[in-house]
Amino acid sequence: MPWIQPIDPCHNLLLSAGVALIPILIIFWALVLRKMKGFQAGLLAIGAAFLIAILVYRMPVKLTLLSTGNGALYGLFPICWIILPAVFLFNCTIHSGQFEIIRHFMSTISADRRIQALLIAFSFGSFLEGTAGFGAPVAITAAMLAGLGFNPLYAAGLCLIANTAPVAFGSIGIPVTVAAQVTGIPEQALSTMIGRTLPFLSALLPFYLVILMAGFKKAREVAPAALASGLSFAGIQFLSSNYLGPALPDVLAGIGSIISLLILLRFWRPRTIWRFPEEAAPEQETATFSARRLLWALGPFIVLTIMIVIWGLAPVKEGLNAHATVQFAVPGLHNAIREHSGGLIAHIYKLNYGSAAGTAIFIAALISLPLSGLTLRQGIQVFVTTLRQLRFPILTIATVLAFAYLVNDSGITQTVAGLLANTGPLFPFFAPVLGWLGVFITGSDTSSNALFGKLQASTAVSIGVDPVVTVGANVSGGVIGKMISPQSIAVAAAAGNLVGKESDLFRFTVRHSFILLCIICCIVMAQAYWIRWMIPTYIHHT
Repeated sequence: MPWIQPIDPCHNLLLSAGVALIPILIIFWALVLRKMKGFQAGLLAIGAAFLIAILVYRMPVKLTLLSTGNGALYGLFPICWIILPAVFLFNCTIHSGQFEIIRHFMSTISADRRIQALLIAFSFGSFLEGTAGFGAPVAITAAMLAGLGFNPLYAAGLCLIANTAPVAFGSIGIPVTVAAQVTGIPEQALSTMIGRTLPFLSALLPFYLVILMAGFKKAREVAPAALASGLSFAGIQFLSSNYLGPALPDVLAGIGSIISLLILLRFWRPRTIWRFPEEAAPEQETATFSARRLLWALGPFIVLTIMIVIWGLAPVKEGLNAHATVQFAVPGLHNAIREHSGGLIAHIYKLNYGSAAGTAIFIAALISLPLSGLTLRQGIQVFVTTLRQLRFPILTIATVLAFAYLVNDSGITQTVAGLLANTGPLFPFFAPVLGWLGVFITGSDTSSNALFGKLQASTAVSIGVDPVVTVGANVSGGVIGKMISPQSIAVAAAAGNLVGKESDLFRFTVRHSFILLCIICCIVMAQAYWIRWMIPTYIHHT
């Protein structure tokens, strides 16, 4: 007999939701107030969730243990399998001295930290999100900024915040595809709705990033760059999502933003070069490198980009999934839990070692060894060093995913969702909060949409609101939760050399997450009741 998830174990939804929030609040308490390390906060949250699942939700101990272990396994693959090869590739360029040439090249484009952040964290990161997703963009761009000499906290924090704009259409539009599958709303209608919400945030974000770095006065000095970067991205994101679908907005918008910024820099430069207060003034670059030498130094990142694009192509992904995947039902857990709505929860572990983004990055790293001038022996030494460097981030990610799976399987997450769904006509305002919460817990907009998409649609219908608004809000709100998800924090900390300082990074991003979430909530509320002309027409297949 499957165990049935209770949504209201205390027989009072408000009280049940209060109990359900305890493990989530513990994460905030541990990282913001106690300034604990990431894995310590994760272990503490697991302990609280474990006790609540068993004592309050009456979840069998066996299922509790299996769910926790299944989540930890997912944390190791595919999540850690993205971070490990990404940091390995970057470390190879550092060890070989090739990144010094890249640093010189970036200073010739602009030695200004504001411009570098726009180009790498926002534009290049968006392109990577569109092709790979699942942590790779933050891992790669944070490592690049740290290598350029950025304050490590700012390198990681800026990349997390910049990564909000493209998350909804990440990994060739997978979050939108999943939301469409679970709700019956046409994929193009959802893509259009999201593409009429997020461009407001995308246009604002580059300027917001620079204000965060340097203050409003210094941000005004690079307003042309921020506008070129943000408006080009927002415009292409809007057009491609509305007329091409969810697969290409990030890829096209990321490329368009890079090109727009580079064209602008041929005709305009900021009046002063801004660096972080603790940095020395930029030295005059005396070394010169030929175009061939520069191309050779950029080789690892060019190979990385090509491999990620190839791995994202549908025929390649389908072929690799067909011939290089091992999957199995998790013994004792698969179909052992019944949702409150009646459906059984499947637990299939999929080891798609061929099509995983981490495999593409690892192959790129191996190809890049000779490009970096490293022997196989040196490459192995760098890989071992990278493993040692990432031992605590790997532990953190495993604990965070174990926590996420446990709160989802026990019904804790659904209790909080049920409370928000009972807000009546105000639900459109809280719909993005539900997506935000889902991504905070799972670290994935795709997982959040699978978790809450159907609830968003059914609640909207019950209060007379078009479900495409609230389901789109789940996707749009989810992107804001990405920057404070413990999983994302662990990835960024690992890439930015902030291991053990996850609490500093969390406190750096949490305020901005709430600010941007409020903006999205207001936009969605307006779309639901006052600016309905923004809602696309479509046929809802239930």
